[in-house]
Amino acid sequence: MFNTHFMEEIKYKAFLTQETDSGFSNSIENLSTVNLEENDLLIKVSYSSLNYKDALSASGNKGVTRNYPHTPGIDAVGEVVESNSSDFKEGDKIIVTGYDLGMNTYGGFGQYISIPASWAISLPDELTEAEAMSIGTAGLTAGLCVRKLLHNDLTPDSGDVLVTGASGGVGSVAVMVLSKLGFKVTALTGKKDQIEYLESLGASSVIMRSGMEEQGKPLQKGIYQGGVDTVGGNILSNFISQTSQRGAITCCGNVASDKLETSVFPFILRGVTLIGIDSAESLLEVKKEIWNNFSSDWKIDLEKITKEVYLESLSDEVEKILKGNQVGRIRVNLG
Repeated sequence: MFNTHFMEEIKYKAFLTQETDSGFSNSIENLSTVNLEENDLLIKVSYSSLNYKDALSASGNKGVTRNYPHTPGIDAVGEVVESNSSDFKEGDKIIVTGYDLGMNTYGGFGQYISIPASWAISLPDELTEAEAMSIGTAGLTAGLCVRKLLHNDLTPDSGDVLVTGASGGVGSVAVMVLSKLGFKVTALTGKKDQIEYLESLGASSVIMRSGMEEQGKPLQKGIYQGGVDTVGGNILSNFISQTSQRGAITCCGNVASDKLETSVFPFILRGVTLIGIDSAESLLEVKKEIWNNFSSDWKIDLEKITKEVYLESLSDEVEKILKGNQVGRIRVNLG
């Protein structure tokens, strides 16, 4: 923990997940900064955001969080209040996404976090704290996907791109960024009531998930030059089979299934590239690049797809995301 004569104890509010004899429960508790792990930076958190991994942690998934009680929240933006690092000083505004934050290190669903300086990047001047957490890990993941597609020579002139799970956090941002960059985006969703929403984000067409849920032939008509898959399973398998010559797909989720049944034919006959995306452990320099893109060439207005909540109503949002009912982004106000 922090040296207590170096810093006064601060009591703070946090969303706490606890393990009981009857399972796991969530509550809002008053905690103390003296119980946080010793690290380079103590951050007063302004906002966090809700991601699928947070919901897993908040529901007791031991594959995400080993020990409880625990405060989830893999995202945070806020102000440095104590620094043992030459890279940051008191008053600096920083963003933290991923690494171990919110997994086994107390996360952004608390008003204070203690982290290594190597997890933090400076908040770009062109982004507000609220904007940064409308983006969050979901937006960062979408940005990493787009970056890889561009590095694999996908261009707006090369054909349509597909985004699966398009009404979720990652999918929504991916649709918006690809559309902003000039791509013709097909959005796949399981929600008929989200067609207008997806078109408002920039999707040129919307298709239903049911059409891609059954395992298809290993090599199908090449419809897309690639795109972003957030769901896995048979949908990703069909996506690969429907990708045209030298296409590329980024894969970043498994909400449909963690299984993938495919064949080598799309890869050896069409030269299709399947690219895995792990945003949590991305290199810090790459994260900085993505955040700088979001503050400049990729800047998008996410307010229309962002719902802001406080800690007190977070449990309801956790239930929604676990049931696949989250649309857009959930920003958590720690005020």
